[in-house]
Amino acid sequence: MKLKYILFIASATALLPVQAQQRWDLRQCIDHAIANNLNIKLQEAQRDQNKVEVSTARNNFLPDLNGSASHSFNFGRSLQSDNTYKSLNTQNTGLSLSTSIPLFNGLQRINSVALSKLNLQAAMEDLNKAKEDISIQVASAYLQVLFNEELVKVANEQLALSKEMLDQKTAFYKNGKASQAEWYEAKARVAQDELSAVQAENNRRLALLDLSQLLELPSPDNFGIVSPAVDSLTSLSIQTSPAEVYAEAVLTKPAIKAAQYRLEGADKNIRIAKGAYYPQLSFGAGISTSFYNVSGMENGNFGSQLRDNFSQYIGLSLSIPIFDRFSTRNRVRSARIQQHTYYWQLEESKKTLYKEIQQAYYNAVNAETQYRSSRTADEAAQASFLLLQEKYATGKATADEGEIRQRQGQCHRVQRIAYGVDESRVRPPSGQIRLPVPHQDTRLLPRHSTHAVTSPETDIRLYKKEPQAILNVQPAAF
Repeated sequence: MKLKYILFIASATALLPVQAQQRWDLRQCIDHAIANNLNIKLQEAQRDQNKVEVSTARNNFLPDLNGSASHSFNFGRSLQSDNTYKSLNTQNTGLSLSTSIPLFNGLQRINSVALSKLNLQAAMEDLNKAKEDISIQVASAYLQVLFNEELVKVANEQLALSKEMLDQKTAFYKNGKASQAEWYEAKARVAQDELSAVQAENNRRLALLDLSQLLELPSPDNFGIVSPAVDSLTSLSIQTSPAEVYAEAVLTKPAIKAAQYRLEGADKNIRIAKGAYYPQLSFGAGISTSFYNVSGMENGNFGSQLRDNFSQYIGLSLSIPIFDRFSTRNRVRSARIQQHTYYWQLEESKKTLYKEIQQAYYNAVNAETQYRSSRTADEAAQASFLLLQEKYATGKATADEGEIRQRQGQCHRVQRIAYGVDESRVRPPSGQIRLPVPHQDTRLLPRHSTHAVTSPETDIRLYKKEPQAILNVQPAAF
């Protein structure tokens, strides 16, 4: 019986779901963020609202149709059907159906349709920009996690090396080749490196938390990312000038296109305002009938009265504006001011884009040299430390020399990680351009952000750089 109970528990446990850690690559992270980001959902709602406005503007060309029905009671002295006043109680029923359509209103309806379409296009570009922004934010957080994971590896390697040196120092101390002060110093270095390893792991967890929050995940538990190779930097052959990149980017950048659509819409808005200067011509038609009942008198039946009182009308109406307290003039002025505002906003967006491209271009030139130098320094420092470690093991080098070389090697290793580039391809019209932005050397464990260029049609690149200089460039523009 006891054996059956144990087997039952074991089988039930085996059926429980096992939550293995999910490891996502950058594309999965970006796709999930785009599908769940609240700002993108707001932009999608705005796009849908603009679609409704386009439909409304188009439907204004259709005629309206209105029906009405009324029934009234009159008591006492009132005007009768023979145009005399009598003290009688009467009832009156009326039915009518009417339609109207503007024939000309200064082309306001046509321009309203054009304006609503331009607003819809601008809203769609705003949505694309929101997707681009969240893609860059996710790429930045993704690379921050990768960076902190590398620092965790460096910290753990440093800790293992310090423990190895402590073991050697302990052996020297027991054999009388090292003082107690030197042994305590080596032990203190181990404690310090343990603290650094704990801090590096905590920073990694915080970076992972930031990424999971961008992805709108409820918790970073059971969540991880794929770590691509970061030391396989290929040749950064920059064959496209900033002017050539800008010439393509200005045609496809969502922020630029949205500003252009709004500027075009401002011209339509001016035309709509000017349309109020013109006369308004409309067409109208309708039918009506009524039933009349007088108390104490003989009245025709309901059907015959509706038939006899049936009438139709058709007509044109012309409204000529003469003076509207300068309301139309001021609306035109406001529309022109808005047009000027949109124009300068567009020029400012273009200027900012060109500055960003220039900065990214020249940072790319510097980044390749700095990465090559840091990689060479890292390799040389590692070789030098290995030689010094052999001398230290035989007592031919002091602990201070070992400490200095150890810290120098760690510094070069961190710089190499900071300047590393995990890149993919972006295909410009004439060759390839890659824009890595390096992290400034602070001689401490560096903080950094990323530069990512994303597009639904292209792959994704990540670049390490300063947090204040995150660049937002549409790759299709290259």
